[in-house]
Amino acid sequence: MASINLENVQKAFGKVVAVDQLNLEIKEGEFFTFLGPSGCGKTTTLRMIAGFYYPSKGVVRFGEKDMTRVPPEKRNTGMVFQNYALFPHMTVFENVAFGLKVRKVASSEIKKRVKDVLGKVRLEKYSDRQVSQLSGGQQQRVALARALVIEPEILLLDEPLSNLDAKLRDEMRTEILRLQSDYHITTIYVTHDQAEALSMSDRIAVFNFGVCHQVGTPLEIYNEPANDFVASFIGEINFIPMKIENTGEKTIEISILDGTKKLHVNHTSFNYRKPNDNEDVILSIRPESIKLSSQRMEGMNTLEGKIELIQFFGSMIEVLVNVNGLMLRVNMLNSNNFSNLQNRTNVWLNLPEDRIRIIPKISGEMK
Repeated sequence: MASINLENVQKAFGKVVAVDQLNLEIKEGEFFTFLGPSGCGKTTTLRMIAGFYYPSKGVVRFGEKDMTRVPPEKRNTGMVFQNYALFPHMTVFENVAFGLKVRKVASSEIKKRVKDVLGKVRLEKYSDRQVSQLSGGQQQRVALARALVIEPEILLLDEPLSNLDAKLRDEMRTEILRLQSDYHITTIYVTHDQAEALSMSDRIAVFNFGVCHQVGTPLEIYNEPANDFVASFIGEINFIPMKIENTGEKTIEISILDGTKKLHVNHTSFNYRKPNDNEDVILSIRPESIKLSSQRMEGMNTLEGKIELIQFFGSMIEVLVNVNGLMLRVNMLNSNNFSNLQNRTNVWLNLPEDRIRIIPKISGEMK
């Protein structure tokens, strides 16, 4: 295992800066995810760690070793590519053994290590089969086995599940976590899928336009996003334009809907992420935090609206409510008590003051 440190790393392709001033510390044995949309810099960062790209500026360290200009074959990393990059004319055994043969490992040791890793990925019965005869999930396991058999210090996974169907992706998430736990290996996982990131990671780095906006545990990223981009990329979120009217010691009073409605927000570091000088702020609340009732509710932070759309997702009901032109999304667990909710009927919403967050707005006008 090895820790990884990126110090002021920048990667430019001509005038285009793909990764800018990146500082990250990834711990030994950690399952660390790079998350973000296409073109955000996450795969470029992974390739700098692998050695396929060298940084334009900055330092890459494995432990105390400076690996910035070390070629890929001398980094002792195992990589699984999005398209698996298997050799279709070779058998499963030959694909997995390839890296060991390149390293001139003795044939007896190759047989032992390949047999062991195929057992770990549950493909021991497929050793002599051509990879072209395997399913997508089986090919994914071969790619994992080939990366693990060389006993790397670091495992790099570049969107490895994107070519699989939804059910198989769920199965392979569990498989990858099991293998990572068995091998106790430092793992970096690249994905644009928030469900993968939240369910698999010890920590997550959220990227956009070459900048890392936040690093934290899945709970921290989801519950305490650093800004509106992170909040909107991780799960569903309601954004409400607002103006701060009064900042008290325990409560912040804000106005919404052109000042016609007042809301109260707890004045804590969780509920109010103070912006920098050049940042605006916006109110945010997760759909599952809003309380909805078909019966009139009174009191603080209560809004009246009309149901625009109801969607059923099995375990969850999603309701879109129009509050004087402001569309709010509400998620509720399915408890079989929603027969009285119909489109175009009036409902009341409560926005708990301890679940509202005021966060920096960096993404321009919200769509």
